[in-house]
Amino acid sequence: MAVTDTPSPETIRAFRAENPQMRPRDQADALGLPEAALIAASCGNGVTRIKAHPDAVMGAAQALGEVMALTRNAACVHEKIGEYANYHSGDHAAMILNEAIDLRIFPAHWCHAFMVETETGPRRSLQVFDAAGDAVHKIILRDGSHHGAWEGLRASLALPDQGQVLALAPRKPTEAAKARPDKAEALRAEWRRMTDTHQFLRLTSKLRMNRLGAYRIAGAPFVRALAPDAVDDMLNTLAGSGIAVMVFVGNRGCIQIHSGPVNTLKPMGPWQNVMDPGFNLHLRRDHIAEVWAVEKQTREGPTTSVEAFDAEGGLIFQVFGLRKETGDHRADFAAMVEGLPDADMAVDA
Repeated sequence: MAVTDTPSPETIRAFRAENPQMRPRDQADALGLPEAALIAASCGNGVTRIKAHPDAVMGAAQALGEVMALTRNAACVHEKIGEYANYHSGDHAAMILNEAIDLRIFPAHWCHAFMVETETGPRRSLQVFDAAGDAVHKIILRDGSHHGAWEGLRASLALPDQGQVLALAPRKPTEAAKARPDKAEALRAEWRRMTDTHQFLRLTSKLRMNRLGAYRIAGAPFVRALAPDAVDDMLNTLAGSGIAVMVFVGNRGCIQIHSGPVNTLKPMGPWQNVMDPGFNLHLRRDHIAEVWAVEKQTREGPTTSVEAFDAEGGLIFQVFGLRKETGDHRADFAAMVEGLPDADMAVDA
């Protein structure tokens, strides 16, 4: 949305004051705004515009002690409790890598950032947005966080421009499934030669496809189309099973990963919620349009994933069996996936 189409900062602040029960994202949707425009309207009123580069934001995060890390897309929210530590900077990709908080960061999409302080919970947070004003990553302070570092960090990170109106770019549409049926045999041949899951996106790019397009034409034994309900079946089977998994949720600017079991499910309306100590997941089941069971080869053997997509072709989340020093859960996860229901859809030839 262009800046000229937005309500004034005064109108935005008045709406927020009149609707304190609404989450900021819902307030923004109600006003027809990107969320970053909503937050910026309160600059000088508990909100401070700060440097958005991951080096600056992650440097601040590492001084805050135990916090909540939140990464989301339109259909799924991923929340982890822990400390930001072991940051690795990079021009094209960066990461936080520790047992509790595991992030893959893409700096090109870290465009706007704020330190936010409110009178109601959560009281303090660092929030990062992309060029269109959509949330990339949020760091939410808890009671036990290092609140004493807050003012110093705000002073060091604040930008000279504290204007209440942002110049935002148009939102880029989700890339639809892109397949090359004439390259199906080349895809399968290259797939068989993979030794690392990270080679897959390079392979699809070389063949001028994307992830979902490749899945639609690869066929067995590489992929199997699952019913949308298979995601709920998978989570219910995982709950309390002891099978450790990796749960990936992301957007253009950040991917957040949980490694460990899934135990407690609390469905509510269209949402399926994982509510475990240190890890929460909130999934809109009604946004799931396609689900694929995918097998890729690695040097350590085959790895299976379950991957869900929305109606526009956007990746909602991925789940893999976890391999770590304390045990390899990939075989147990793959066996569980074999029992998930097939989709009532044909794979393109």
